[in-house]
Amino acid sequence: MRILHIMASRGLGGAETYATDIMLALHAEGVDQCAVVAKDAPRYGELVAAGIRTAPEVLASRFRPFQWWALRQLVKREQPDLVHCWMRRAASLMPRWDKGPVIGWFGGYYKPKHFKRCTAFVGVTKAIVAHMVKEGVPESNAHFVPTFPDVKNESPLDRTLLATPPNATVVLALSRLHPKKGLDTLLQAAKLLPDVYVWLAGEGPLRAELEQLTQKLGLGDRVRFLGWRTDRGALLRAASLCVLPSRYEPFGTVILEAWAAGTPLVACRSDGPAAHVEDGVNGLLAPIDDPAALADALHRVRDDDALRRRLIAQGYATYIRDYTRESVTQRMLRLYRDLLEAYTK
Repeated sequence: MRILHIMASRGLGGAETYATDIMLALHAEGVDQCAVVAKDAPRYGELVAAGIRTAPEVLASRFRPFQWWALRQLVKREQPDLVHCWMRRAASLMPRWDKGPVIGWFGGYYKPKHFKRCTAFVGVTKAIVAHMVKEGVPESNAHFVPTFPDVKNESPLDRTLLATPPNATVVLALSRLHPKKGLDTLLQAAKLLPDVYVWLAGEGPLRAELEQLTQKLGLGDRVRFLGWRTDRGALLRAASLCVLPSRYEPFGTVILEAWAAGTPLVACRSDGPAAHVEDGVNGLLAPIDDPAALADALHRVRDDDALRRRLIAQGYATYIRDYTRESVTQRMLRLYRDLLEAYTK
């Protein structure tokens, strides 16, 4: 099986992180892969170090006609059995090709019309798959494969390295600093919890605005802006709680990361958390854009030991049942094989 992956984004959000993780997992299974990834993409080096062939030359220029030409040349050279386009930008580069299946991957509620060259579609939630079908994708071409977390078995980070008292309540947000992520709501909630420290692990266009809000709320001594981190497991195990305060979140791999690391989860009721978190069982759910309600949920988990233990145990059980690296990788491999078998009939 020879797979060509196209990941045109240079960011490091959940989609980019998972695309890299699944490529590495497939490589461990012996799958022959080539990845179209920009040389300045944050995790490009990991793919190279693992021995996966890369084709950064396709994205070397921002000039779209050059990218289209370069990708056509690469497809001719690689002769893949299957092409996997990660999100809309990747799908828009795909030339006409009739030698095998072309997957369009949906990490959100995208418009299928932007995936014209794709013959099969993969959504990370059942709701996204239903959206595809509603938008005109034949049900037989719409497939559900969830993501998995890549939380390494790291020891908890020494809190003093982040100027945080060892016994403080630490709330961790692993998130791109973007308006849809609701991090302003989290900061406003922290204002109501005077003994809580907040770690914001991520980068994005809202950083300056969030830093200004932190100072305006008088939280400068309790909020840490960590930037992008590769030690997510160490951060999760050092934190008291993980919070996902998004206004809009189709899924949220952070949910799985918290479950896998044994960190109690509090999330706002955007689509992904509302569909996957059982309130009071494997996490707590709070209304969107409601700092007081979010503060109350954080307070409950911090102060109720029985609730905390239950959220940790049930979250981990959910992860083991549905979202391990091994099970999701095998599910993706089965889909690849099924698509190739159907295409050759």
